[in-house]
Amino acid sequence: MSERQDGGWHQAAIGLGGNIGDAAAAIAEALMRLDAHPDVTVAAVSSLYRTPPWGKTDQDWFFNACAVVRTTLRPVALLEACLDVEKAMKRQRLERWGPRTIDLDVLTYDKVAMETAALTLPHPRMTERGFVLLPLAEILPDHIVAGRSVVAWAEAADAAGIERVDGREDWWRDRSSFG
Repeated sequence: MSERQDGGWHQAAIGLGGNIGDAAAAIAEALMRLDAHPDVTVAAVSSLYRTPPWGKTDQDWFFNACAVVRTTLRPVALLEACLDVEKAMKRQRLERWGPRTIDLDVLTYDKVAMETAALTLPHPRMTERGFVLLPLAEILPDHIVAGRSVVAWAEAADAAGIERVDGREDWWRDRSSFG
């Protein structure tokens, strides 16, 4: 079986964010690029949120969203596809949790639990991050992570300063200039 595909469709959750330039447009472009991948289909996208910085707090606020995708790619190949989108969009990794034009994280993949050098699933810090949990709870509320539903994690999350800025289901389709 190929590392890239196994022939079946899988459901994964992707977290997206950025705080350099027009971050909302960058998230929209990243979603369009993912959706254009032959082995990935964007099935649902959360609202767009404006969120305070996390980890490294002396930087601009972020825009964040989550997406549910259907894919025939295996988990690490899906991560590689996400990294390819970041690279195509000129993402530079200069400092951990620092400013970025775009960031894509594979949060979940079916009910897979795995830990490799490249990828840990579910994402190891997602249950600590309101900026992930609030948007993810909109589109994948009943998914179980570490014994609790995403919506239960979201209800317990620190949501201070997090605000929904665009709740339209297709906000990302009319915001991207990606052709």
